[in-house]
Amino acid sequence: MPKPILAALAALAGCVAMASPALAHPHVWIFVETEVLYDKGTFTGLRHKWTFDEYYAATAIEGLDKNHDGKYDREELAELAKVNIDGLKDFAYFTFPKLAGQDLKLGEARDYWLEYTDDKLSLHFTLPFEQPVLAEAKGLTFTVHDPTYFIAFELAKKEPIKLSAGAPKGCKATVGEPPPEDPSAKDAFQRQYGAFAIMTSQTVVVSCSGP
Repeated sequence: MPKPILAALAALAGCVAMASPALAHPHVWIFVETEVLYDKGTFTGLRHKWTFDEYYAATAIEGLDKNHDGKYDREELAELAKVNIDGLKDFAYFTFPKLAGQDLKLGEARDYWLEYTDDKLSLHFTLPFEQPVLAEAKGLTFTVHDPTYFIAFELAKKEPIKLSAGAPKGCKATVGEPPPEDPSAKDAFQRQYGAFAIMTSQTVVVSCSGP
């Protein structure tokens, strides 16, 4: 049975980080592409595509080519997808949306599946907001990150964030850094973790203007 490697790493990370924060550093790298879902005047959730680093991918798919044809189809990867999605639920899917600074609740992941193409393993899944957010609402943001820094999430280089079809022309999603609550703490963290600290601070801001 496939093991939920991401969830296992996150659990281990929590224990190590509590013992010694200096030991926390990435063990898995994930490149993120996210579509912000729009429907009938509201934003309804997020559709993720996470592409894993080659080392994680090689470990994750080991032994799953059941028909030995050298390929990994969706059916062969279905159990691994389910196990990881079930495990990620305990960590809020490493996805943290907010509205005007207040946490937004997420529903359970759905429409999930894994694909392995061009030696790359990608997990696709949809996270609905528990309550849809009106397009004109102010302050819709989200981040994708592991608070323990054992799993490094980086936005994909090409079109990492987009709005789904039908979103008004006045709506956009931009990537930036939120104002730091404690500049001195942020500076200390960046001195310790360098560029990785800057990467993990990225926040996506979703906003609409006009009619």
